[in-house]
Amino acid sequence: MTPEGWLYLAVVIDLFNRAVIGWSIKPRMTTDLVLDALSMAWFRRRPGPGVLFHSDRGSQYASHAYQVRLAAYGMRGSMSRKGNCWDNEPTESFFNGLENERVHGVSYAT
Repeated sequence: MTPEGWLYLAVVIDLFNRAVIGWSIKPRMTTDLVLDALSMAWFRRRPGPGVLFHSDRGSQYASHAYQVRLAAYGMRGSMSRKGNCWDNEPTESFFNGLENERVHGVSYAT
């Protein structure tokens, strides 16, 4: 939480080494938020065609714009099963650690 309100963070995590390779922060949870994180990851790594990109079932990831961007980057999309956080465990674990270590009880200046 900031004095101006909430900020939303989208991350892209490389499952090979669990490194965050793309991220975006915005005041609203929008498709642009996740598109920016995906683009950063793609430009930083330039993966070959056919890379599997896994996400939860959020509307941002199911959007037409997001699916078009995945195709443009030669990636294949994969989504978690409904109500199953274990399908996206590395990202869930990242956010759990972030919240416990850096968010709860802390207010950041912006």
